[in-house]
Amino acid sequence: MDVVARHLAAIDRLRARDLPPGGAGHHTVELETGRPGTASDDFHAVREAMAQRLGARWGEAPPWGQLTLRLRLSRGERIPEPWATLCLRTDELDVWRTEEVWLAVGVADRDEADAIHLLATVTRTPPP
Repeated sequence: MDVVARHLAAIDRLRARDLPPGGAGHHTVELETGRPGTASDDFHAVREAMAQRLGARWGEAPPWGQLTLRLRLSRGERIPEPWATLCLRTDELDVWRTEEVWLAVGVADRDEADAIHLLATVTRTPPP
């Protein structure tokens, strides 16, 4: 199984999990992790390949830049989770509305001292 197919299978399992009770339930998983200092290009290429395959399922969607959310946070605006954490960890997300939940996929590479992570999040909370 190739890396994209493996990650898509993990996303399908994530979507099948019960979300915590309450309107703001969400799950975030690390699909892949690199060492600190690892180039993020490979992670972004995998994310883009996943976005193409997920776009075929649920429709094409342009990546969501996170700068506006970071600015809103810096001004003291309350951004709901998981979006507040995701905007601090990623520069952009691929986001789809799938049945009753939102799915977001992104590369957490903003902290050079931390490992790079390919993330997938499922939430009931719509993006702000």
